[in-house]
This record gives sequence, structure tokens and C-alpha cells, in this order.
Amino acid sequence: MPQQVQGVVAPGRNEPVRVETILIPDPGPGEAVVMVQACGVCHTDLHYKQGGINDEFPFLLGHEAAGVVESVGEGVTDVAPGDFVILNWRAVCGSCRACLRGRPWYCFDTHNAKQRMTLLDGTELSPALGIGAFAEKTLVAAGQCTKVDPAVAPSVAGLLGCGVMAGIGAAVNTGNVGRGDSVAVIGCGGVGDAAIVGARLAGAARIIAVDIDDRKLETATSMGATHTVNSRTADPVEAIRELTGGFGADVVIEAVGRPETYEQAFYARDLAGTVVLVGVPTPDMKLELPLIDVFGRGGALKSSWYGDCLPSRDFPMLIDLHQQGRIDLAAFVTETIGLGDVEKAFARMHEGDVLRSVVVL
Repeated sequence: MPQQVQGVVAPGRNEPVRVETILIPDPGPGEAVVMVQACGVCHTDLHYKQGGINDEFPFLLGHEAAGVVESVGEGVTDVAPGDFVILNWRAVCGSCRACLRGRPWYCFDTHNAKQRMTLLDGTELSPALGIGAFAEKTLVAAGQCTKVDPAVAPSVAGLLGCGVMAGIGAAVNTGNVGRGDSVAVIGCGGVGDAAIVGARLAGAARIIAVDIDDRKLETATSMGATHTVNSRTADPVEAIRELTGGFGADVVIEAVGRPETYEQAFYARDLAGTVVLVGVPTPDMKLELPLIDVFGRGGALKSSWYGDCLPSRDFPMLIDLHQQGRIDLAAFVTETIGLGDVEKAFARMHEGDVLRSVVVL
């Protein structure tokens, strides 16, 4: 029987979000209902609210979450009621051409729950990234549930559901940062700082943080950056080259998602170096680069989808590293808030003094 719960809905483009009563259907085949315990407020949720992803309003926001499985549908064997899980938005299919080639982190046919959650009047909701976790409970595909050690705090575990995994994975998985490498990270929000953590974890010798806000650069230093560049007052390309013997960084991670910063990343890398785009651009953005420079500088230009992660592999591993004290996931949590505070959390993003606001239920 459908359950009534409270959730945060974006009713229309740039309209204030509001807490609404939503209906959660019983899980069908391959689905699970999860009692959400914590969900981070991510820039992607703001993009949904602004219509920057698509216009399938109303949206049930929230996707960076952890909680406990309440019930499962027919055929679900990987998780069971009572399991503590992190929700992921790339449930791999196991049968597409990427999966069959042994590259499931590229899965081309990821899936979500088939049933829709609705408002009380029957209006269907579009769950953000197929999750919709700014809610007391949510309906997802069972493959979106990754079981991890329940000893870790939900407010910390949920961060791996999006931003922190995207950043760490951009460095470790997509960028293939190795021991002794030089790395530059452009944009030191939550994803950029996670990329710094990933670069440090991978053994990078020099990690250069670039941002226009000195407060963010200070935080980046606490996360592992060895050098900082304020690109409001210095040319970041020249600064990165100067800090790398005049050559440029081996790997440059662009965590902003703008043409200007991508161009900076392109020219701030060494010859045959790697650029990783993990910042999410909007559909209207265009990039223009001289093709001779693309050819002449060599190397690799990569996009990082969700940090090219495999949740079943990477989530438990990173939770273990956190529990061992080798990475500090709790450092990303700036504040904990309630469902009714999400609109204020969006406003705080623009003030530059928050890595993650986390809704705790």
C-alpha cells in the first residue's frame, strides 16, 4: 500500500522549493524502498531547480544519500530490509556493450525504478538523478543501493553518493593520478576538494588548488593541496606552469564546468598531460579551441562520469579508508539541516562558505 511521506519538491523553473506530501508506492520487481537518513545538498539539485538539467518539473530533489532499506520487490537478492546503503545514480545493467567488455563503470544502460512517486493529486514526480532523496523515504531500483558498513555516520556515508565520489574518482579513476605526479584542480568546491583528496590518496607530489575565493583555497590546503592560486589576481595557467618547472601539470582537473576554466585547464597541463572535466556544464555552453593545439599538445582530454566509479567496488573501499583515518569524509560536512532548510542551503552555496549542507532525517 502506498505510503505518505514528506519530501522537497521543485515545482517549476527557479521557483522556491517546498516541502510536500508525496506518495511512495510499494516496491515492484527489482525495486526497493529506502528510509533516508541523510542527504547532501548538491549543486546538481540546484541545476534541477533552475531547469539546467531538463524541464520535467516537478522534481523530487536530492540524490546524495544514505539510509536503510525498508522493503524490496520481487527478484531482489543483493540487498534486504535492514541493510544500510548508499544510494547511487548509476545502477549498472550488466548486459550493455560497456558491461560486457568488462567496463561497467561506463555502463550505457543504467536504470532507475520503473514506478513513479507522486504528489497527493497524482502528479508524477521526476526524481533527481533517478533518486529523489530529500524525502523521508524514496523508491529506487535495487541496483542503486550499495551496502556499506553501518558503523559510519549516514551524514558522512551519503556524500559518496555524488560529489565526493565524483571528485575522488576524477583523480584516481579518470585522471589515473600516479605517485609523484603534479596535479592542478580548478574550482575548489566540494567536488574539487574531493579531487584534491583523491590526488593525495594516489600519491601526487604537488597538488595545486585554483579558485577565486581565498576561503576555499584555505579549505583546499586543509584537504591536501600543497600550493594555491587565486585566479582572480593571478593568471592560473602561468601560475601552474611556474609551480611545475615551466611545464604544466601532469593532470589538470576542471571542477567548475565552464568554457573559460576548461580552456585554462587545457593550457595548464604539460605536453601529453591529461585534462579531466568533472564540472557539469549547462546545455548552452560551447567551447572553441584551435585544433592544431589539440593535436600539438597531445595527451588526453577526458570527461569523468560520476568519477568513473563502480559503486559496489568504490563505496565500501572509501568507507574503509575513512574508518582507517586515511581520508576524512566528515571534513566535507559544513552543517546539518532539516528538510525545510533546503532553499536556504541553496542560497549558502553562493556565499562560498559551505562545502556541504546535509539534510538529516
